[in-house]
Amino acid sequence: MEETIKIHVQNLDFFYGEFQALKKINIAVNTNKITALIGPSGCGKSTFLRVLNRMNDTIAGTRVEGQVLLDSADIYAPTVDVVDLRQKIGMVFQKPNPFPQSIYNNAAYGPRILGWKNVEEVVESSLEAVGLWDEVKDKLNSPALSLNPGQQQRLCIARTIAVKPEVILMDEPCSALDPIATLRVEELMRTLSADYTIVIVTHSMQQAARASDYTGFFWLGELVEFSDTNTIFTNPQHELTESYITGRRG
Repeated sequence: MEETIKIHVQNLDFFYGEFQALKKINIAVNTNKITALIGPSGCGKSTFLRVLNRMNDTIAGTRVEGQVLLDSADIYAPTVDVVDLRQKIGMVFQKPNPFPQSIYNNAAYGPRILGWKNVEEVVESSLEAVGLWDEVKDKLNSPALSLNPGQQQRLCIARTIAVKPEVILMDEPCSALDPIATLRVEELMRTLSADYTIVIVTHSMQQAARASDYTGFFWLGELVEFSDTNTIFTNPQHELTESYITGRRG
């Protein structure tokens, strides 16, 4: 089946005040695929991820130049409703951040805000989709914070998909999890990619190699190389990429 582009980034520059954090980024993110972003700390990966749903708008003095197209529509156009955009492009953060409310209220939050009628149905299907339903169906009114970290992160993913986004951004979603919980989330990502386009920032090259279809390597605010994951890890075209993935640099 021919792949289609979900997000197309063209000549993107990003600034924090006078500091240029991203330089001339060009990347095409394919629909229903998992794209991993790797590179050392401070190289611009997470900044780039936040560019994709305008999370950086909340930081004073930031500036974007270039284009970010979602299904060919510029997400930085003046007419774009940012709340609507973030419903389409959801985000899962580094540390599990469930609301200090019940498990049910976490999963129900988005559908209630949107005024949906079938909240109970959405809660169940969202929890089912992340493999949590059988674990929590008898304690939906228990505090979300009573769950273990891996369950909390899956609950946060359920909360994200409850509003039916098109894209899920994940900023190091497994960095606070143990190896077993990490593998659960990676398996979950693979399952979810049938319905969602996923972009993940990871410091784990093993995770990128295991879990993604495409990989982009960032270095000092530039996208050095972007290709299918197998090529990046077995036959990189840039010496810098090879030095990083073999541990000689970074």
